[in-house]
Amino acid sequence: MIITRTPFRVSFFGGGTDYPTWYREEGGAVLSTSIDKYCYITLRRFPPFFPNSFRIVWSHIEPVSSINEILHPAVREGLRMMDMDDSHGVELHHQGDLPARSGMGSSSAFANGLLLALKTLKGEQVSKEQLFQLAIELEQSRIGDNVGSQDQVATAMGGINVVHFRKGTGAIDVEPVKLSNERRELFRSRLMLFYSGTSRSASAVAGSFVADLAKRQQQLRRMHEMVFEARDLLAGEGDIDQFGTMLDETWRMKRQLGGKISNSTIDDIYATARGAGAIGGKLLGAGGAGFFLVFARPERHRMIREALSRLVHVPFGFDTEGATLLLDASDSTPTPISNPILSVVA
Repeated sequence: MIITRTPFRVSFFGGGTDYPTWYREEGGAVLSTSIDKYCYITLRRFPPFFPNSFRIVWSHIEPVSSINEILHPAVREGLRMMDMDDSHGVELHHQGDLPARSGMGSSSAFANGLLLALKTLKGEQVSKEQLFQLAIELEQSRIGDNVGSQDQVATAMGGINVVHFRKGTGAIDVEPVKLSNERRELFRSRLMLFYSGTSRSASAVAGSFVADLAKRQQQLRRMHEMVFEARDLLAGEGDIDQFGTMLDETWRMKRQLGGKISNSTIDDIYATARGAGAIGGKLLGAGGAGFFLVFARPERHRMIREALSRLVHVPFGFDTEGATLLLDASDSTPTPISNPILSVVA
């Protein structure tokens, strides 16, 4: 039995500059943190006592006879990527603390947890840097989703980081943001998270603006600059509430990137939060739906919760570990079987 735990993430600044079509030409950076809400993957080899070659259980039960028939794209392409074949059956279960397609990096958390579990099953070690590179390949190249490169890094590495996407080479470097315990708690105490009760495909939303990123150079370059201003503010001794003012600025710019990023429902949530005392905030992820981050002084939190009582308030803390192997009780030597089973709950 193998169990992996991968955190979800909150992205603060730089979203949009993490798409390869942009950062290979212009460079990019993102400031984000992993949080203490997780994706769990449980994986084991499955005994050969069942009638179907594979069985995938997610929103429905899907009995199939080969990897090629698996509909769950991350599982199907992840198994292919790890050079597994129909002679080796596995049972895999997914559990998440937060709903999928809600702007929290859930697909990348799943990809990292899946790949870490599969690597462990094969008896292979993988570093966090190698893991996020594999997850980027899985999501962008193997599956072909129109997604950026920040979520794979944030959910693999853990912690509060600036992720640098290097111009030309496309190399990715991770710079941890060093905060004192007092400064970290001051920052955390001002963050609130609300679920709008809706979800969307990040790839579909991103498709509305990624093709025309070159036309949005002014906004993206400013969003890039704000990553380092926010990093210096966090790591320094300035007024932490300026972080909220900057979130307000970056959200207003992000709304200009594409028509699907916001809508009347999201705009109403933000206006209501601001009216109740929020300094700033932003919708997380590509846009359109999902979780909304609010930045406010602690004494305003009760009023904001009451004003947004129709939404689910999700208290959270910071994660520092990233993708983690919680349990490895596997036999690393593959044993071919004639009747494998794959079970996925997603």
